[in-house]
Amino acid sequence: MKRSCQHLCQRFQTAMSVLAKPWNGLIIATLEEGALRFGEIGERLDAISDRMLSSRLKELEALGLVERRVLPGPPVRVEYELTAAGRGFGEVAQAISRWGEMLAESAARAGGAKGGARGAKPGPAAKRARPRAAQPRKGP
Repeated sequence: MKRSCQHLCQRFQTAMSVLAKPWNGLIIATLEEGALRFGEIGERLDAISDRMLSSRLKELEALGLVERRVLPGPPVRVEYELTAAGRGFGEVAQAISRWGEMLAESAARAGGAKGGARGAKPGPAAKRARPRAAQPRKGP
């Protein structure tokens, strides 16, 4: 069942329906770095299963946010890249990161009230500013 709120803009609701699905925002933010192969995306999002990543990439491709490109081989390789519409998420990610900082500060002032952002990790935009350490991939 599709949820709708009469007082909210339909475009806002469409964007929220994409971001409301687990992993979508993180996948899009990860692809802001540029074209990546499936395994590279999985390494950066080490808690996502291959099955979930595959499902989400197919959905994002169907929505026109991600382009799947098959590179000739051998070996044949597949990489994923944001479309122009997908790249539009960059400003949204920065705004969400700023809001996350405000939430963390608010929770700290409130004494880390239950349900607050205590221990929250920096958002995708903040993570991109730091160099990444290579970590082994979990699972198969």
